[in-house]
Amino acid sequence: MDRRIKFRHIEALTAIARQGSLKAACQELHLSQPALSKTLKELEDILGAVLMTRDRGGVRMTPEGEVFLEFASQSLAALRRGFDGVAALKQGGAEVLRVGSLPSVAARLMPQAVARFRQLSPDTRLHLRDGAHGALTSDLRAGGLDMVIGRMGTASMMTGLSFTQLYQERVVCVTTPDHPLAGQTLAPGDLSDWAVLYPPEGAAIRPLLDRWCVAQGLGPFRDQIECVSGAFGRNYLRHAQALWFISEGVVAQDLADGRLLTLPLDLGLTAGPVGLMTRPDTAPSRSQQLFTRALTEISAQLPES
Repeated sequence: MDRRIKFRHIEALTAIARQGSLKAACQELHLSQPALSKTLKELEDILGAVLMTRDRGGVRMTPEGEVFLEFASQSLAALRRGFDGVAALKQGGAEVLRVGSLPSVAARLMPQAVARFRQLSPDTRLHLRDGAHGALTSDLRAGGLDMVIGRMGTASMMTGLSFTQLYQERVVCVTTPDHPLAGQTLAPGDLSDWAVLYPPEGAAIRPLLDRWCVAQGLGPFRDQIECVSGAFGRNYLRHAQALWFISEGVVAQDLADGRLLTLPLDLGLTAGPVGLMTRPDTAPSRSQQLFTRALTEISAQLPES
C-alpha cells in the first residue's frame, strides 16, 4: 500500500460519502471546507483517480470512488473493532455490541428490548444509535454497526443485507385532541387545507405514504413540512394546528397517554414489516444472539398494528 495514504484521507472520504456533502462532512470532522477539499485532493492524487464529483445535488461517487470507498469503510470498521477489543480487554474482556434503530423502533421497541437484554447479558458494552434508514444501513454494511432494527426499505436500500421480520407497523395521521378535525368523520380530501408534517425523501415510509396519497387523489399538501423528528413533531403540534403522518411506533406512548390522537383514516396501504437487519456474511456474536432473543420476546408482546 502507498505509504502516503494516511488515516485522515480515509476518514475524509468516508465522511463525505456518508453525509452526502462536503459541508456536512466538515461539520462532522470539525474541519474547514478548504482543509477537507485539500485532503480529498491529496487522496485522489495518490490514487491517480477522481473519486467523486460535486454538483448542486451534493456529491456522487465515481466507479473508482465506489470501489475504494467499500474497502476504506471496511478498514475503518476493522480499526474501530480493534480499539473496542483493546478497551474490552482493559475492562475484563466484555463484548461490544453496536445497534442502530430507526425512530419508530427507538421510541417503541428498544427501551423494553434493551432492558430485557441487560437481564440476559449485563456485561456487554452496548452502543446505541438512532437515525435515518440510509445512514444506518450504510454503517451496517461498512461494519460500523452490528445490527439495525427498523422498517424494511426499498430493494435498493436492502442490497447486501439480511432482514428478519419482527412485526408489522403502519403509518398514522395524528394531531392534538383540540384540533378542529379531532373526532370528525373524515374523507382524505379534508386534510388538504391543513399544515402537514410529511416524511422526507429517503425515509422508509415515504414511498408507502406517497402511494396512499396517489390512491386517495391527494397531491402535495399546500403547507407541507418534511420531517420525521419525533421531538419536533410533538412540539410543533403543540404550537400549530397541524397534522402529522408518522410511523405508529414513534407516537405510541403519546397515543396511549392521550397527548395525541389518530384521525380515522384507512392507512392500511402504509403497513410494512419492521425487523432486524444484519450482514449475511458475518457470524453473529453471543451478544448479537442474545439481543435478537430480547427483540423477539418484546416484539411478540406488542399490540397488533
